[in-house]
Amino acid sequence: MMGDRIERKEGAGGKAMRRLIESVFVERLARPVDGIGLAALDDGAALRVGDRHLVITTDSHVVKPIFFAGGDIGRLAVSGTVNDLAMMGCTEPLALTCAVIVEEGFPRADLDRILRSMREAADEAGVPIVTGDTKVMGRGELDGIALNTAGVGFAERPVGDGGLQPGDRILVTGPVGDHGFTILTARQGLSLDGDLRSDAAPLNHLVAAALAAGGTDVVAMKDPTRGGLASALHEMASRSRVGILLREPDVPVREPVRAAAELFGIDPLVAANEGKAVIAVRPGAVERVLAALRAHPLGREAAVVATCIAERPGDVILDTGFGKRLLAEIEGDPMPRIC
Repeated sequence: MMGDRIERKEGAGGKAMRRLIESVFVERLARPVDGIGLAALDDGAALRVGDRHLVITTDSHVVKPIFFAGGDIGRLAVSGTVNDLAMMGCTEPLALTCAVIVEEGFPRADLDRILRSMREAADEAGVPIVTGDTKVMGRGELDGIALNTAGVGFAERPVGDGGLQPGDRILVTGPVGDHGFTILTARQGLSLDGDLRSDAAPLNHLVAAALAAGGTDVVAMKDPTRGGLASALHEMASRSRVGILLREPDVPVREPVRAAAELFGIDPLVAANEGKAVIAVRPGAVERVLAALRAHPLGREAAVVATCIAERPGDVILDTGFGKRLLAEIEGDPMPRIC
């Protein structure tokens, strides 16, 4: 049941956010398009232009704190937009835009640091930032700074997140939960043993390697940001009408993340990632795609973590190694303002 006021959980990546988008934004704004549009609820849109597809995506960022181990709001904004394009099959983006909303009194040195970080991430991805907008809000009207970035590029073959069939295997390109727990520990002022840092990074070159190895056998991709791997798999299962059997022992998780997860009582499977991709492939292409991922610096710890099944369509079943249970989709992310 939706109330008459927007709640924070409705922007947190779980079921509540999906209900809001479907019942308000899609109902009011979606129109038929030649390609993948708003109603598909994918990582972006892919509009047919001749024999190619123009891929478009946009993202806003309000992370707190704005600086954290492994990155900052600027690196996060560029990486998130580049990665959304890549999840749609666009691995050579043409350009990004950048809109900056700043609170009066925000330190100029911090703004310069953020913009330098954006430039560095854009250079990693090989994409220019070509236009943008700037607004300044009054003191107390904004918590420091908010960024919006949009990206465009072409894909020869757009890849959605709903092309799964029973028997398909699902890979994750590396350990999960790094970003979410880095933000949470920084927010709480905690220092844990181990190198806990965000994984924020542009993945377009990594995804290009996977697509080159797997071709049309790469059938779906998803960016496991808010809501983590669990939410990404739930969305993929729901749109494909398959069940997904996730083998928990096969999911890579770093030891500092395990420690933080135990401390906060939050499952790494629901923690946000900003430098990982979930890639579904046909069975015959698994080893080729996995080898291509592991040959790339950002995919060295890639792993096969799940299998699509005909039973329980729309559900994710967690195999813990000791038994199986349904993996419930979270209502809202337990870590607000994570990206």
